[in-house]
Amino acid sequence: MKKVLFSVVIIAMALLLNSCGSSKKVAYFQNIDEISLAASRGLYDAKIMPKDQLTITVHTTDPAAAQPFNLTVRHGLGANNSVSNSGGSLMGYLVDNNGDIDFPVLGKIHVQGLTKRQCEDMIRERIIPYMAKTENPLVVVRMSSFKVTVLGEVGHSGSISVAQEKVNILEALAQAGDLTIYGKRDNVLLLREDEMGQKHQYRINLNDANLINSPLYYLQQNDIVYVEPNTVKAKNSDIGSSTTIWFSFISIATSVASLLVNILR
Repeated sequence: MKKVLFSVVIIAMALLLNSCGSSKKVAYFQNIDEISLAASRGLYDAKIMPKDQLTITVHTTDPAAAQPFNLTVRHGLGANNSVSNSGGSLMGYLVDNNGDIDFPVLGKIHVQGLTKRQCEDMIRERIIPYMAKTENPLVVVRMSSFKVTVLGEVGHSGSISVAQEKVNILEALAQAGDLTIYGKRDNVLLLREDEMGQKHQYRINLNDANLINSPLYYLQQNDIVYVEPNTVKAKNSDIGSSTTIWFSFISIATSVASLLVNILR
C-alpha cells in the first residue's frame, strides 16, 4: 500500500512540475526589454490582391460630373415607369485573377499590388481628363472584404472582419478571445496565400518580441492563424478539457491511500 501511495505522490509531483515548466511559455514577448524595435518603424499599408472586393467612390462638387464613375444598384421606378437611381446603393468591384477591375468609362484597370492610396491616385489621374478644369475629384477606395481567420486553441474561433484594413496578430488573437492556457505560444501556424495563388506556411513564436520586427506581425487579407494544442492538452484530451479533473482525482486517490495506510498499520 505504501508503494501505491508513493506512486500517486510521484505522479502528482510530475504533473505539478510539468505545469510549472509550461507556465514559463505563457507570457508573450518575454525578451521585449532586450531587443531593439527600430526595424518595426513605419506605417503598414495593405496591398490589393486578386479576389479582393473593393468599394470605390468618386466625389465632385458637381454630382453630375461624378455620376458616370460611380456604380450604383438601380432600383425603384421613377416618372413614366423609368428606372431610377434614387436611393441606390454602391456596388463593389471584384478584383479578378489577373488583378484587374472593370471601371466605368475607363474600362479595365490593373490594381493588384497597389495600396489604397496608390489606387486612389491612379484612378483620379485617369478621370480628370473627363471633367471640367474647375473640378478636383476625390476618389475613395475601401477594401470591403478584408478578413482573417483565427482557429484552434483560442477563446472563440472564426473569421474576423477588419474595417481599417490593418490588423496585427495580437489584435486578431484578442478578437478571438486570446489563446487558451493550452495553446502553443511558441509555435503558432500562419497560412498565407500570395497574389499568384501560392500558399505559404510560417511558424510564429509569440514568446519572442522579435516578432514585432517581422513582416509576419501584420496580417494580410485572408490569412489563417492556427493555434496548436500543447502537450498537456493532447495528453488530457481523452478525459476532459481541464486539468482540474486530474488534480481532483489525485487528491481523492491520495486521501484514500493515506486512510488505508493508517487503517492497515
